[in-house]
Amino acid sequence: MSVVFEKPPLWRRAIPLFRGFDGPLAFAVLLLVCAGLLTMYSSGYDHGTRFIDHGRNMLLAGGIMFVVAQVPPQRLMLAAVPLYTIGVTLLVAVALFGITKKGAQRWINLGVVIQPSEILKIAMPLMLAWWFQKREGQLRSLDFIVAGLLLIVPVGLIMKQPDLGTSLLVLAAGLAVIFFAGLSWKLIAPPVLLALVGIALVVGFESQICADGVRWPVLHDYQQQRICTLLDPRKDPLGKGFHIIQGMIAIGSGGVTGKGFMQGTQTHLEFIPERTTDFIFAAYSEEFGLLGNLFLIVSFVFLILRGLMIALEAPTLFSRLLAGSVTTIFFTYAFVNIGMVSGILPVVGVPLPFISYGGTAMVTLGMALGILMSVAKGRRVV
Repeated sequence: MSVVFEKPPLWRRAIPLFRGFDGPLAFAVLLLVCAGLLTMYSSGYDHGTRFIDHGRNMLLAGGIMFVVAQVPPQRLMLAAVPLYTIGVTLLVAVALFGITKKGAQRWINLGVVIQPSEILKIAMPLMLAWWFQKREGQLRSLDFIVAGLLLIVPVGLIMKQPDLGTSLLVLAAGLAVIFFAGLSWKLIAPPVLLALVGIALVVGFESQICADGVRWPVLHDYQQQRICTLLDPRKDPLGKGFHIIQGMIAIGSGGVTGKGFMQGTQTHLEFIPERTTDFIFAAYSEEFGLLGNLFLIVSFVFLILRGLMIALEAPTLFSRLLAGSVTTIFFTYAFVNIGMVSGILPVVGVPLPFISYGGTAMVTLGMALGILMSVAKGRRVV
């Protein structure tokens, strides 16, 4: 007598693929995705196909997140050295014969035009987490020096392009790994104090150091202008200070409850520059007001805290460092974007996660979420 086994339906066979996904993390992302779709529909409805493209980019990021989440952290560790090597090699290639657009040499044509610096947002934390995992239990000062060199090389190449926003994100991701690996506060405190003194001097002597003809060492002219514009945007209200002034006007005009969905005058009369990308927070604030901003900030805080909790409970040093660094990427994205639109940080090209338009950034965020989900699944398996 033969026994016939009935094949289970597709939905039941797919359940193991979703088992172990972190529910709270997915919920925080869902809140931000909904806010992003609403804002993009309002700010980009008369901007070609921005809303449709934004939705497509989100679906692409979700697919990438799902695929990466299926890869165990041990397998991710195997990709660290090759991905970092490829990323740095491509950065060198960009410096030698990259494509220049709007005064910046950030792209290279490999059949398709790509921006290699985006690879380092993920490759950098992977590489440093791999480095410290290999030296677990026997860390010395030399190991931190090597980690610093691994970080400085790509950051320097990205700054040379120049791309201050991406270099800041890569630097933050790398420093997070080094910090979580156990870097002594004795080494952290001096550069922090030096930076605070530098900021105080810039603010105190703004009129002298921002005068015409004064050149700052290290920084490019446009980076110097952005800092000086931040300190006093009214010096050039229709030129370099226009972005900051219009952004603050839009945020302030939203009041407590906002002007309402699709009712933002600064947005729809096109006073806000880059209203679907870097300055979308101003458009969001105008229509949803202080209460909407609180909702957005709480959602980001919840996402970041959940990411840190996943890192804290990770079973291996590599997983802990990687999850902590990836979470820092989300914090840096949100803090820098909201800060620059609000007029407390210089304007740099950093999008607001899940809210701003941009395919490359969305892919990076999808990979970062997939890594967090992978670490969370690995924790539950253990």
